[in-house]
Amino acid sequence: MKRFLYRYVLPYIGFIIVKLLFFTYRIRVLNPEIEENIYKRGEVPIYASWHQRLFIGTSFLAKRHIAVMISLSKDGDLIAKIVKMLGLYPVRGSSSKNGIEALRNLKRIIKDGVPIGHIVDGPKGPAREIKVGLLLIAKYSGMPILPIIISTEKKWCFNSWDRFIIPKPFSRIVVKFDKEIYIPKKMNRKKFLEIKISLENRFTEIYQETDKIWLE
Repeated sequence: MKRFLYRYVLPYIGFIIVKLLFFTYRIRVLNPEIEENIYKRGEVPIYASWHQRLFIGTSFLAKRHIAVMISLSKDGDLIAKIVKMLGLYPVRGSSSKNGIEALRNLKRIIKDGVPIGHIVDGPKGPAREIKVGLLLIAKYSGMPILPIIISTEKKWCFNSWDRFIIPKPFSRIVVKFDKEIYIPKKMNRKKFLEIKISLENRFTEIYQETDKIWLE
């Protein structure tokens, strides 16, 4: 019965809930020209976000038909079915299971012109710590990392490792694109770690900056 629920019932319930909630949100997009210019240059972005803001991010990016890495867990099975119904392409894998193969698939997909959504600190954290997979995909594909910063006025915050957020119905939401980042193909380990730390600091800075909008 559990298998039947996860395969045939819960994904459709989740899909309906996501679509109904998303219909009520009032979304404002900041710096859309950054994303537009990437496509105008004939490139495809690697959309990068914290796991904490995943809920609204997958819905917002659904029309772009992006590929996303999703874990091989039972919860991942459920999420994969929901995101596929939303119009996204799930690539199964994680840092602990089948991760190398999943990263290879993502690199191949982006070279074929399909944009990628990457949760920089997922699926299990630590929160706000950028995993090396993001940098490797950008390095070998030559495509830019595009930070997509999502902030919501009213939200439910779960007691999870990353304090996962779901915006409440009719909440105002800001989706902000930050300047794209290219990762050099040739660099030593020291430079690689410097870029990783720099990215973590930048993500933290722009998330904090964007969240302050609701205090004004």
